[in-house]
Amino acid sequence: MVVDLSRALAGPQATMMLADLGARVIKVESPDGDDSRHWGPPFVGDDGISTYFLSCNRNKESVTANLKSEEGRSFLTALLQVADVLVENFRPGVLERLGFGEQRLRELNPRLVICSLTGFGHDGPEWQRAGYDQIAQGEAGLMSLTGPAGEPTKVGVPIGDLLAGMNGAYGIVAALFERERTGRGRVVRASLLSSIVGAHAFQGTRYTVAGQVPTGEGNHHPSIAPYGIFRTADVSIQIACGNDAIWRRLCQVLDLFVEDPRFASNQLRVQHRDRVTAVLETVLRGAPADHWLKLLEHAGVPAGRVRTLDEVYAWDQTRSQGLLVEVDHPTLGPVELPGPALRFDDNPYAGAREHHTHPPLLGEHDDSVRAWLGLTSAALDPGDKPWASTRPA
Repeated sequence: MVVDLSRALAGPQATMMLADLGARVIKVESPDGDDSRHWGPPFVGDDGISTYFLSCNRNKESVTANLKSEEGRSFLTALLQVADVLVENFRPGVLERLGFGEQRLRELNPRLVICSLTGFGHDGPEWQRAGYDQIAQGEAGLMSLTGPAGEPTKVGVPIGDLLAGMNGAYGIVAALFERERTGRGRVVRASLLSSIVGAHAFQGTRYTVAGQVPTGEGNHHPSIAPYGIFRTADVSIQIACGNDAIWRRLCQVLDLFVEDPRFASNQLRVQHRDRVTAVLETVLRGAPADHWLKLLEHAGVPAGRVRTLDEVYAWDQTRSQGLLVEVDHPTLGPVELPGPALRFDDNPYAGAREHHTHPPLLGEHDDSVRAWLGLTSAALDPGDKPWASTRPA
């Protein structure tokens, strides 16, 4: 069972991934709810439900508790004593001030795996900074690599949050596996900063090894050519020549001079990228995208469209991969949500679950979770019997 104290996106992304794998996730929210419940527009339905919240909270239960109150802390104590995992993305030090520092958590439950997600890390000179995705994208260098040169651009999704959530989820799974051998939990840490820097890939080694400082290069690859977006007679398409054999096949499709010495190798094509692009587009603009995509597919040249999201979700290939799931929401009725990325051979269309549940209403499971813990209104009195005596088996 996972206790989710997180809000916004990084932590909820991690816990949703665990929920997709079959974990029971109990989301503990303040009486005002997760921040993302208030992020919009768009809001949908008569109650004004945030689509942002819907994106990262399927398969969870919601309970409310004021962790600054005695009742709230007592409730959380009872929950943590039976939990396998705790996920939190408070600013560093907040959980300890609430009375749930690492030592206290170890006393409550030595087997507990604790996942702490932060903006810039739990130590170092700037450890106390708040973590917001766009700030992290800029500070971690990602914006300098995205968009045209001289125009730093954020990625169109909160990629730092998403990567931090993914790193947190796989760290939790590793810690749970280790716990089977040691019998003890451990602390898993990830941050928006570490997750973005960890995804620099070849752009990072361009600097650390070659001493180059990369900049944005728009929609073309800095180290491979042709590899990017090209205009046709109607809409643009993408072409990716990952090796010289594909380049030769592309030249045959476009009836170009394959042996042009300026373009004989990838290194030369990168050096003359603007000229390569101009030569290709001179031909490509003579016919519409559908014409070229059919020819390129037949020739074995990787190519594709640039789809809008409505086109993506209507695409048969998207639906064939189980990337949309339908849930029955108590106020919205049946709604479709972007689904889990993982597929398993015995259940290929729904992650590890046979059925997905709707992102919960605020406090929807207040009564059922407290009843499961054996708590009543009387039991919530600090003078009542110890919490451990009412824990479920």
